[in-house]
Amino acid sequence: MGKVAVGAAVVCAAAVCAATALVVRHRMQSSGKWARAMAILKDLEDKCGTPIGKLRQIADAMTVEMHAGLASEGGSKLKMLISFVDNLPTGDEKGLFYALDLGGSNFRVLRVLLGGKEGHVVKQEFKEVSIPQHLMVGSSHELFNFIAAALAKFVATEGEGLHVPPGRQRELGFTFSFPVRQTSISSGNLIKWTKGFSIEDAVGEDVVGELTKAMERIGLDMRVSALVNDTIGTLAGGRYHNQDVVAAVILGTGTNAAYVERAHAIPKWQGLLPKSGEMVINMEWGNFRSSHLPLTEYDHALDEESKNPEEQIFEKMISGMYLGEVVRRVLYRMAEEASFFGDAVPPKLKIPYILRTPDMSAMHHDMSSDLKVVGNKLKDILEISNTSLKMRKVIVEICDIVATRGARLSAAGIVGILKKLGRDTVRDGEKQKTVIALDGGLFEHYKKFSSCMESTLKELLGEEVAENIVIELSNDGSGIGAALLAASHSQYLEEP
Repeated sequence: MGKVAVGAAVVCAAAVCAATALVVRHRMQSSGKWARAMAILKDLEDKCGTPIGKLRQIADAMTVEMHAGLASEGGSKLKMLISFVDNLPTGDEKGLFYALDLGGSNFRVLRVLLGGKEGHVVKQEFKEVSIPQHLMVGSSHELFNFIAAALAKFVATEGEGLHVPPGRQRELGFTFSFPVRQTSISSGNLIKWTKGFSIEDAVGEDVVGELTKAMERIGLDMRVSALVNDTIGTLAGGRYHNQDVVAAVILGTGTNAAYVERAHAIPKWQGLLPKSGEMVINMEWGNFRSSHLPLTEYDHALDEESKNPEEQIFEKMISGMYLGEVVRRVLYRMAEEASFFGDAVPPKLKIPYILRTPDMSAMHHDMSSDLKVVGNKLKDILEISNTSLKMRKVIVEICDIVATRGARLSAAGIVGILKKLGRDTVRDGEKQKTVIALDGGLFEHYKKFSSCMESTLKELLGEEVAENIVIELSNDGSGIGAALLAASHSQYLEEP
């Protein structure tokens, strides 16, 4: 072989070696990156862990905070607000009642005809109205004038048999889902606006007074007989259909709980004890906090960057507004530290709240062999294509870890309420049914979340107690519940 041939062979061999080394290095790099991604996943799983012992500590902490919040104003992160609802519906209510449900950029007006024990809800009608953007940031006068006008228009469409008896005022239940300092069953001062509203001259004012003045201005003769929030509406709706309902929990975009407390067990209550001996408490449980909560760096960052840092910590771990965002933050870290989606971080992945909980739920429930739904969601929402099955499986795993933590924490919160009520044990073979009314899109539509929550309840309570605890889906509590509370707090109840 000539010198040239030998030289060429050596160069060729060197090139092959270099290429092989490059492939090996690339494999090692990519296996190193995969190992890093797996380490991030394992770390998430460990930090989100909710072993049964930890959940018991959280349930106990919830009970302790409930006691503290009932003892004094500001005594706990749980506000434990006195709702002034001391008469929940019994099912005997009769007559025509209205409800106004204001909790966002739309409001609903409803009318319900109640037929007592036999008829229950004979008829219900409603209309949804959009609030023009400029009224959400205008004056109190303008907003309540607009609402009163819509109510009057709705009242004008009362059909055959849908009238109040002569000489009686129409009565309305007002669901107002903004922070309010309640002063009686039918009055409460607005603490602050949320959800895109910003009407300065309404803050500190009695919202029932504002609505009443607006109705008087247009000659609408209607009395607001109950001011409630959506959770208490859900409790009322649940109790109307089932007298064993003792609490209501909302698991939707946000989360909250309300329950029936013995009036003498509320040390901060200064007024006369109600005849019923009961008082509904609005817990505002989204603000619950405990050192036992399994918080991760993702939760801390989400909280710090939120509009309400240090507030609503429990809500930020369990509700629909935030679950998808926690998943996005984990994926962002994998993209950044482990090049999970290739060399560059996908630009869309940098946008907070782009991954919504319904999309997370769709990925989590994907039963196809190639996880097609996961692939499509990544492509449509985050503009990430060409994901391998291996990657898609990791994404489903992240959804599972975050949803499972939320569902198990929700169950622990419910057990905390049951403990406060003494319903977490069976007494001398007593078979007392305890029903919790649940509402909200997260609970209703995210099936893996709701089934995990229910199985965790069983695990925490034990078979014997769990047999007597029922979770009941209670739809539209915020609408019909308010009308029912108008009925149970009617000014005409004393009349024969």
